[in-house]
Amino acid sequence: MWKYLSKRVILSLFTLLVILFVSYILLRLAPGDPTKSSFLGENAANNSSPSGEKGAFAVNKSLREKLHLDKNPLLGFLYWMNGVVLHFDFGDSATVDKGRPVTRLIMERLHITLRLNILAAILIYVLAIPLGIHSAIFQGSRTDKVLTFFLFLLYSLPGFWAALMLQAFFCEGGKFPIFPLKGLPAPDYLGKTVFQGFFESARYYILPVFCLSYAGFAGLSRFARAGMIEVIKQDYIKTARAKGLPDYLVVFKHAFRNALITMVTLFAELLPGLVAGSIIIEYVFSIPGMGSLSMMALASRDIPLVMALFAFGSALTLAGIIFSDILYVIVDPRINFDTRS
Repeated sequence: MWKYLSKRVILSLFTLLVILFVSYILLRLAPGDPTKSSFLGENAANNSSPSGEKGAFAVNKSLREKLHLDKNPLLGFLYWMNGVVLHFDFGDSATVDKGRPVTRLIMERLHITLRLNILAAILIYVLAIPLGIHSAIFQGSRTDKVLTFFLFLLYSLPGFWAALMLQAFFCEGGKFPIFPLKGLPAPDYLGKTVFQGFFESARYYILPVFCLSYAGFAGLSRFARAGMIEVIKQDYIKTARAKGLPDYLVVFKHAFRNALITMVTLFAELLPGLVAGSIIIEYVFSIPGMGSLSMMALASRDIPLVMALFAFGSALTLAGIIFSDILYVIVDPRINFDTRS
């Protein structure tokens, strides 16, 4: 197993390098220049350098050298990789928060996105798996048909539309002003009980977490249903039932564990989602997380920040795939990586 995993890690590092190279080249070839005064702000054009040059031109020249935009894309990528590999330095923000290290900007927002997406992931798995198992056991029943219709309806709803509709009906200024319209709770809970603090925080998280989870919940429940249906038709399930084992033991001990392979495969997408967040949902609810940071970085062509976000997202995607491979062995002991080429 260790030999197989070492090969996968080496292959993942090579894949990550290719992803970052292609991403950097596309950023450099895309129209727009982050060093122009339109990106830097109007105040840059109003200043003058000591040599009498316009402030915008002076700033552009120094910033282009700092971002290695004065070099061809291949050399620029090598300079960027040199700072990342040797010093773990992803550079400073060029436009979003000019001059601040991009790693600090990411760390300031990472905990917000992690909190939202961990809650969403827990909600997805806690609700989707039991419903998927129930639909598989009672396949073709009225309950199964109603659940199938309802879940496919949920899966088809665009996230931004659902968020806007929920704001219009259930947020401040709407018909039923139960939840706050935007933002996150203030950290000041002085003079409040534990229950009051929890309730106040929950009011801010319920709608964003629901919008982040409902599509994944609907999709995962269908995968769980399909996996269980395939397993319960196997001969060993019929044999277990013929021995007189209780239904709950047959379902959860024999069938469910073998149906986990499908859900483990989908788990590979969880890690990058936890950090990447949802750009649309965070934007609609004005949540200062990784999604809104990604949106600002792409809109302003902040190359160091965009590359750092690409690097973290790609690394987590590849790590999720390797983690899924490890889970395969835990879920199904018949899988043996030592025999794979």
